[in-house]
Amino acid sequence: DYLRALAQKNKAEDITRVLYPNDSTWEGKRLRIKQQYVLSSASLQDMLRTYKVAHGNDLSHFADYYAVQLNDTHPAMSIPELIRLLMAEGMDFEQAFSIAQRTFSYTNHTVMKEALECWHEDLVRSLLPRIYQIIKEIDNRYRAHIWETTHDAGKVEEMAVTSNGVVRMANLCVASCHSVNG
Repeated sequence: DYLRALAQKNKAEDITRVLYPNDSTWEGKRLRIKQQYVLSSASLQDMLRTYKVAHGNDLSHFADYYAVQLNDTHPAMSIPELIRLLMAEGMDFEQAFSIAQRTFSYTNHTVMKEALECWHEDLVRSLLPRIYQIIKEIDNRYRAHIWETTHDAGKVEEMAVTSNGVVRMANLCVASCHSVNG
């Protein structure tokens, strides 16, 4: 069935065919998230592979050799993906998150709400269930940190990674990076 095989091949290649696809439709949003995830994961897997070749399988020093600058929120999916990959290598969440925090820094280019990337929780959960779980764990820990620091429920909700049914990618970056500028 050549036409069906070709359609499947084209659908798979759509993920990398056009950078930053239009995300004004539900399908466009799905494609954008898939694209961000695939490109982030491929880059991180290559970094882990080259690290292991040079330094062996002890990934605890990964952040000593690799720095990832998130230039706006498009590659923010890299944060939970690195945590997932490190946990797949046997680390617990604490170790993996610590390495991710030391690896990533973030540049924010705008404070306009409409330009700060947000994704519907249902969409992230349906496409990337494990990544969504990791994002929720980051959110829970960040909420606890904000509460301990401010004792202000409004501040907690304002700064949370997930709120009102959306995942706020800029907040994910702020909660997970060792350095933020912009």
